[in-house]
Amino acid sequence: MRAGDVFALLRDGQPRTRAQLVEVTGLARSTVAARVDVLMRLGLVAPYGDAVSTGGRPPSLLALNPSARLVAGVDLGATHARAGLADLTGTVIAETRADLDIAAGPDHVLGWVADAISALLAEQGRPGADLAAIGIGLPGPVEHSTGRAINPPIMPGWDAYDVPAHVQRRFRVPVLIDNDVNIMALGERHTHLPEVADLVLIKVSTGIGAGIISGGELQRGAQGTAGDVGHIRVSRADGVLCRCGNEGCLEAVAGLPALAATLGCAVPDVVARVRGGDLDAVQVVRQAGRDLGEVVAMIVNFVNPGVVVVGGSTALAGEQLIAGIREVVYSRSLPLATEHLRIVPSAAGERSGILGAAAMAIAHVLSPEAIERASLELTG
Repeated sequence: MRAGDVFALLRDGQPRTRAQLVEVTGLARSTVAARVDVLMRLGLVAPYGDAVSTGGRPPSLLALNPSARLVAGVDLGATHARAGLADLTGTVIAETRADLDIAAGPDHVLGWVADAISALLAEQGRPGADLAAIGIGLPGPVEHSTGRAINPPIMPGWDAYDVPAHVQRRFRVPVLIDNDVNIMALGERHTHLPEVADLVLIKVSTGIGAGIISGGELQRGAQGTAGDVGHIRVSRADGVLCRCGNEGCLEAVAGLPALAATLGCAVPDVVARVRGGDLDAVQVVRQAGRDLGEVVAMIVNFVNPGVVVVGGSTALAGEQLIAGIREVVYSRSLPLATEHLRIVPSAAGERSGILGAAAMAIAHVLSPEAIERASLELTG
């Protein structure tokens, strides 16, 4: 068992003594002592409080040292950008936000990202060497293995652009990229639903997408396009042209621009009108929930999640959207699939993106493989 595997036992937040690690791992006491020594030299493990003695010298408890390193989480949307620094538990310790058009191109947007991370590190008095990794969410299809956006519809100039290489000009650390819906799902689970192994997050905004976590693992699919539910055909959209070039897509009738067009108002005004009790807006959003419900019912029957989380800017309208989704899902999905199903609003809200991006970076930095590489570099 490697140092990374021993460290994995200490990531659950429960402090343990060396004797307990020996018992759990089955390793010799000297082997555990050597692995722990490496982890402490890396700064990843530190003494924690006091353990109860059964006679003689009290044994020392060991636990993850959250402040040993930092990660950056970045959430890039169509018209906004948010960046934060988090410790190794995923707790965000500093963050910043800006109105930023993703269509301005990678040079401009990623320049903001690098400047924002540098400024946050400086504010915390932490040197760049304390940064272990960066996670970034993009509002378009992403090939996770390369970190490149592939034919993103609202991101001119980003197609196949090497985002990790650009960011690594300023920070020589691993840079992980995924689409914004996937990182929202990671953020929601990491922060608010750690006990849920099967979860689907539906983002309803300018576009519509799903982040799918099954068996505790994010499901990206073969090319990273799993969850692109906005372009599934729904009955009420027959004959309606979608921005993808097809007709009948869910997004064409339930995306935020479609709702604004129906109401004859600006996109930002849709949610405000619903929250203000405007009857027309309430009815339009409730119907959008029913349209979404058609697709969510398919997902529930196919994936069988324990929780469906509804996020994105349209979800800020409140219960009307979710009520429409529930109305259809509970009537069309299999009784066994919905027996314990919860359909709930996002608890993380607008911060789910940076929380998930940070969680993605932490998973990479603290993986047994990464810990083993670091321990080999330390010991030569």
